[in-house]
Amino acid sequence: MNHFFNVKTLDQVFTLMAQFPVLGTETIDVGSAYSRILATDLIARRDMPGFRRATMDGYAVHAASTYGASEASPAWLEIAGTIGMGLVPDFTLESGHAAHISTGGMLPPGANAVVMVEHTEAVDQGSVEIYKSVAPLQNVIDAAEDFAKDQIVLGAGTFIRPQEAGLAAGLGFSELEVYQVPKVGIISTGDEIIPITQEPRIGKIRDINSYTLAGFVAQAHAIPVRYGIIKDDPRALKTACERALAECDMVLISGGSSVGTRDYTVDVLSSLADTQILVHGMSVSPGKPTILANSANKPIWGLPGQVVSAMVVMKIIVTPFLNRIQGYKKAVNKVRIPAKLTRNVASAPGRRDFIRVILENEQGRMLARPVLGKSGLIRTMIHADGLLEIGEHVEGLEKDALVDIILLS
Repeated sequence: MNHFFNVKTLDQVFTLMAQFPVLGTETIDVGSAYSRILATDLIARRDMPGFRRATMDGYAVHAASTYGASEASPAWLEIAGTIGMGLVPDFTLESGHAAHISTGGMLPPGANAVVMVEHTEAVDQGSVEIYKSVAPLQNVIDAAEDFAKDQIVLGAGTFIRPQEAGLAAGLGFSELEVYQVPKVGIISTGDEIIPITQEPRIGKIRDINSYTLAGFVAQAHAIPVRYGIIKDDPRALKTACERALAECDMVLISGGSSVGTRDYTVDVLSSLADTQILVHGMSVSPGKPTILANSANKPIWGLPGQVVSAMVVMKIIVTPFLNRIQGYKKAVNKVRIPAKLTRNVASAPGRRDFIRVILENEQGRMLARPVLGKSGLIRTMIHADGLLEIGEHVEGLEKDALVDIILLS
């Protein structure tokens, strides 16, 4: 078959993402929810925190009782009592009175502000002088100030960080419905590839890609599954693909996507049951010889064998697809920061270029310094902090241009 280099733009490739469904869901303990993706909206069952609470140690007051107070003319208030932590006050605070309160304590009825202890001085056991006025709700969190009852506090598709897990716990959710964690099969191909435990002879190289790709998969909070090295044998590659598809939710094939007499990847993928080639070639550099197929609604990627190209394609294109099938509602793989370019950068029109750059902070300005070196050198990725994206219709960028850098970490 002649599928080779029916080139698609990056935007065209991204439109194919909708072909691949999101994985199923499962219910897990909230204590195990970190790095998972919420599958349903989380709705507050009650106001949070549910009562007015102090954010400072000091005195609970009615704010109007402190108006005009200053060091020269302090307000004098009677002490109505002390509020214990975790206790509901058994009294109502009247105008002209104050109550001892600690951070997190519940304000009594009638109180609507807290004066910091630093702005007070006890006159005796029954009275206190206030040296600074406070406004209503100053140094106070109101009953529904964090979240109100029946409010959607976390939407489906939210990545659960420690703070989201803490919020769910604070609202009383002991379990959460989340999307399943995808498994990603990784197959390394090529007669020249050998295991990392072997000493390479002339013409042989150790398997780098399966380890770098596994790292990118883990970075995306998915599970990498390596299927070893497959020689340039179409039957062996088909067997490996069938096994990986049966066991995983996405498959990455490293190598076998460039022009050559032993390029079997497209033909092998085409021979798989219920499989359609969607992409064979993208107008990006590095990474032009990239393949995407849909096999029974599972994405299979044929990535360039060249290590830098494989990593760039993984970061820029594959990871968003991986995010999609595990339930993300927004892109999370392309954090960008502004920087000034330190030198001219050439680019060929008609393709989107990704240039490795080093970020340097110089007197408060972020500079982007292109990494010099041939595209196949892995050290260019080791030294790089990010990628400079140059659009299809841009013929290079000039020194001192303001650019956005895609962070690699």
